Amino acid sequence: MRLSPAMTDIESESATEKRWWMNAVTYQIYIRSFADANGDGIGDIQGIISRLDYLKSLGVDAIWITPWYPSPQHDNGYDVADFMDIDPEYGTLEIAQELIDEVHRRGLRIIIDIVPNHSSNEHQWFQAALAAEPGSVERDRYLFRDGKGVNGEEPPNNWDSVFGGPAWTRIREKNGELGQWYCHIFAPEQPDFNWQNPEVRDHFMQVLRFWLDRNVDGFRVDVAHGLVKAEGLPDAPFQEHFGLLDSRDFPYWDQDGVHEIYREWRKLLDSYPGQRMAVSEAWVNPPSRSALYVRPDELANTFNFDFLTAKWGRDSLQKSIDASIAGMAEVGAPVTWVLSNHDVVRVVNRHEMDFISHDVEALSGVPFAQVRQFDAERAIARARAAALLMLALPGAVFLYQGEELGLPEVLDIPVERLQDPIWEMSGNKERGRDGCRVPLPWRATEGGAFGFSSNGELTREEAWLPQPQDWGQFAAEVQETLGHSMLHLYRNALRIRKTAPSFASSYFHWIDSSNGSLVFTRSQDESFLCIVTFEEGETIPPQYEIVIGSQKIDSQRIPPNTTVWLQRTA
Repeated sequence: MRLSPAMTDIESESATEKRWWMNAVTYQIYIRSFADANGDGIGDIQGIISRLDYLKSLGVDAIWITPWYPSPQHDNGYDVADFMDIDPEYGTLEIAQELIDEVHRRGLRIIIDIVPNHSSNEHQWFQAALAAEPGSVERDRYLFRDGKGVNGEEPPNNWDSVFGGPAWTRIREKNGELGQWYCHIFAPEQPDFNWQNPEVRDHFMQVLRFWLDRNVDGFRVDVAHGLVKAEGLPDAPFQEHFGLLDSRDFPYWDQDGVHEIYREWRKLLDSYPGQRMAVSEAWVNPPSRSALYVRPDELANTFNFDFLTAKWGRDSLQKSIDASIAGMAEVGAPVTWVLSNHDVVRVVNRHEMDFISHDVEALSGVPFAQVRQFDAERAIARARAAALLMLALPGAVFLYQGEELGLPEVLDIPVERLQDPIWEMSGNKERGRDGCRVPLPWRATEGGAFGFSSNGELTREEAWLPQPQDWGQFAAEVQETLGHSMLHLYRNALRIRKTAPSFASSYFHWIDSSNGSLVFTRSQDESFLCIVTFEEGETIPPQYEIVIGSQKIDSQRIPPNTTVWLQRTA
């Protein structure tokens, strides 16, 4: 390896006050699959409380909980019927307050999901809209339109749903006749709000205040780039199905009007004590567009999906890291790194097979029947290396539950057990996202669905999504006893990230490597290095020793698909 001038550099610190969310590590809890305290096979709030000490010992700074609101569960809680209450499946407002208090008692913070793009079709507003007349105040809260054609039999435009099929559903009016259409960028049970309506804006300000008054620290904004649609709802320029991760220039994604909404939200967040924040889920490209959501008067963080979708390899990752850092530097915001979430194939599979979608017949050209035929050892090595790479980068990090256990995607859930609406709406062509949502294994033995449930009689097949028979090998209980497990790797890396002086600033500096590796330093004197190898290995430079490595290394040679953190000894 040859040390050389940097290709990318950022200032060690900005002049602005450093806030907790600028370099925090936040753990995403998919509530249905984290821990089941009442024994019904579905995760709940009391289950989260029972595992807070585990999260504290892991070393995270905050937790983010997916929607816990009353919902018919057509999209696992992202179809919200009431934004200011708790679904009885998960608990009560009182138990939610207990969780918020217990999180803070442990010195952690709590972020909850807010779903402003759409509601459930069982929301009282939508039910009122169905009962009202065309052109009424009630219908103006949503996107109702007359259809095209002689009798309005065609949808108002050519928009497709993210989940498959048209993004419009026609209703029957009170007289029994077919009438207007309503827009749903996702499932028909998730009608889109009309964010041009001041009543909608006022309602969500009320929702934010409701939870801020209960002392939540922030919000993850679902579909943050989708609230505002192009004026006149014009046809989309693409006819083919676009899918969840498509960030092309559609008339319902990334319209400039969304930023006015988030400026209002930021003023409200800043009016509360304790550095309240919001993080946007915005599938937009390039990173410079993503950066617009975190300008100084808008949101705090935005997920870096460019990094999540980068393929495993030096060129792809370096390009993504450079673009991400440069894009955020333009607005003075931290980069927010993420490898996985509840919408994408788990990283263990993804970095080995280079697929991210859930297409049942072709995952980036890989026939579904062959998906299991991959190098499992190399897949785990790459997932471990990717974890240390991400945790070494400057900025904030979001971890998805089970990443710290090295959980793989579950690829063989029986079709009759699939829950994701994508399966039916795609005409049974995409299995959906259930494979990354299977309940966590806490214990090695199968009782209580590998410890997921307090009900010891509950079998792994009886959990809300069935667990694989071999799930016990990944259990947290097992990994606690293994010194070089994925759990210990995350725990040790998070401890070093918090305590090592090199991580105290946002300094970042590339170093050239002739062996196809990624090499960078986080300290101006280059006392700390991170090296990531791919197909070739790399030699540890003289006068450096390993602080932590994603693999065991017994010599001066770093093997392929490995990340090491190095400290200079002299």
